[in-house]
Amino acid sequence: MITAAKIRKQIIVCVTMLILIAATFVIGTRLGSGSFSLDRLLVTLFGHGTSKENLLLFSIRLPRVVITLLAGMALALSGSILQGITRNDLADPGIIGINAGAGVAISVFFLYFPLDPRNFAYVLPIVAFVGALITAAVIYLFSYSRSTGLKPVKLVLVGVGFALALNGLMVVLISSTDYRKVDFIAQWLAGTIWGADWPFVWAVLPWLVILLPYVLYKSNVLNLLAMDESIAIGAGVSVNRDRLLLLGSAVALAAAAVSVTGGIAFVGLMAPHIAKAIVGRRHQFYVPLAVLMGGWLLLLADTVGRHLVDPSGIPAGIMVALIGGPYFLYLLLRK
Repeated sequence: MITAAKIRKQIIVCVTMLILIAATFVIGTRLGSGSFSLDRLLVTLFGHGTSKENLLLFSIRLPRVVITLLAGMALALSGSILQGITRNDLADPGIIGINAGAGVAISVFFLYFPLDPRNFAYVLPIVAFVGALITAAVIYLFSYSRSTGLKPVKLVLVGVGFALALNGLMVVLISSTDYRKVDFIAQWLAGTIWGADWPFVWAVLPWLVILLPYVLYKSNVLNLLAMDESIAIGAGVSVNRDRLLLLGSAVALAAAAVSVTGGIAFVGLMAPHIAKAIVGRRHQFYVPLAVLMGGWLLLLADTVGRHLVDPSGIPAGIMVALIGGPYFLYLLLRK
């Protein structure tokens, strides 16, 4: 039974995360060359800044902060779904190869297809989705057995193998193409937030707006799938249909995120796992917290990385990996 105490705890923790996001948002938009004082930031946000302040905030810093926040949320939601349907707390779109599949599709599209600047931001998430979906389908087939169903440990091992192979394929693609196009793929592999412009925000936002309510609606199904397949069947869940629909949702969210942020792993691993430790394993409780935490983690990593080393900073993907790598090993040893 859902108690009032649990609901109250969830609200308190989510409000705390919103405060952390707001604080990191202010820090991220204030710092950098041409820094804002807090009063000038507020004045500019409400449309009363100078032309230089408006350009700096609304054309450069604000879209980067918003796209980073949305991408972190999408990765965390994707990880929450994958951990539920696979019954494995180590599942993450970056670790099990979904991000790498999206990266190969993006690399092939960028290197070998004509690019139209007018619709590039909107086509890229679709290209990434196709690549990630094909990869996820192949990994699922390798991990599934008719006699025993989906094997969670095998899924992670197969996914790690595919991630390594597909990252190697991206290196081969880089080495065999025009050196002038190599820089983009290298930035993608490092997890650089490159899609920092408003068209990319509008390209990613619909995926999150549509799929977050859907996942929350399917919370009870995810609860049952996370327990045991036989229990889910006994409760009347159409296991194969719901699992495939949720897997497609996880793939779409991860593909939309990495199409603008590059190959970022571990956000989808850490955010759900920490959220479960705080508010429990029921999806209706921990998914909203995991989404907020994922957005904050990636925003914090990008904010710190941008100002840690001059002039170009450290990519957000590397900053997240510095924390997520040891955390993944800790979970692997514990499980």
